Amino acid sequence: MRLSFKLKHHFFSAFREFFVHHHGSLEFRAKNFALIIVSNKEINEDCYLIVKNIGMDIYKKDEDRANLLMLSTKELVKKVQDNNGLDIDTLVSHIQKELKIIPRYAKKIDISSLHPIIELTRDRDTISYQENILEFLKTLKKETLHNKKSQIEKDEENLESKY
Repeated sequence: MRLSFKLKHHFFSAFREFFVHHHGSLEFRAKNFALIIVSNKEINEDCYLIVKNIGMDIYKKDEDRANLLMLSTKELVKKVQDNNGLDIDTLVSHIQKELKIIPRYAKKIDISSLHPIIELTRDRDTISYQENILEFLKTLKKETLHNKKSQIEKDEENLESKY
């Protein structure tokens, strides 16, 4: 990463909500990635490269946003690892709460982008656990998109009219 991005990241970390366009959306995606990554006790740095590469696809080659997604994911994983007020259950709870508040975020749960992280896992029990998490996210997405369809459509119309 470039030095300019690192400096900008430290500044943005403190004021991310104010300076990063669609901060909530990026954070939601980071929580999904962190949930899969942290469910493996042996975290491989390649996980973060996968997140960055997926971020490059999501954000249309915007390297700064892709890096921000990767760093936000790393921060969340570190909080869980350090037992700093966050654990897997709390992360799941945050994802569920955000979907209740902003149901359109369900469209941001991309199971196919989370799956490559599981491919780095070697322990069969951990793989099974991660696949259960993916199945949970898939079901959560499907239920939210179905049950909140009209609210999602209305929210998206409101968003389009803002821009």
